[in-house]
Amino acid sequence: MAAVPIRTKTGPGTGIPAEPILGGQVVEGRTAGRVGVAAAGSVKVLGIAVTDGIAPEAQTLTATVVSGRPVLNATPLPTVFSYAYGGQEVPAVYAAPAAFGEKLVAAAGGKVTPADATPDARTIVGTCTEPNGVTAANAVGLVRTA
Repeated sequence: MAAVPIRTKTGPGTGIPAEPILGGQVVEGRTAGRVGVAAAGSVKVLGIAVTDGIAPEAQTLTATVVSGRPVLNATPLPTVFSYAYGGQEVPAVYAAPAAFGEKLVAAAGGKVTPADATPDARTIVGTCTEPNGVTAANAVGLVRTA
């Protein structure tokens, strides 16, 4: 090939959610090109969500009746969301304490957790870059994505 266009030069990736996704959750590839919250130890991690999103079919487009009047939310949830990957540094929720510089893997609920002594290289999602480490479970800290 004489020339190949670059698909993504800078910035986050985008995807269509397979389920509700919140910013800060680790996300993985799913069937039909959708993206969902990563399972613990996933080898299909794409990155860490930086925005919220909901599956298009889960969007509520019908009005509900409140005090006898139809009401429709004028700000529906987005059906496309963004995720950080490939060396971007973003906050994420930690399932367990982690030291500064420690390698991380996906944990249940889209969280990150320290990798064990001999992790499968495909499961590493990033590195803890929180300067003092993360000292408690369910705390938010920085992650440099893999």
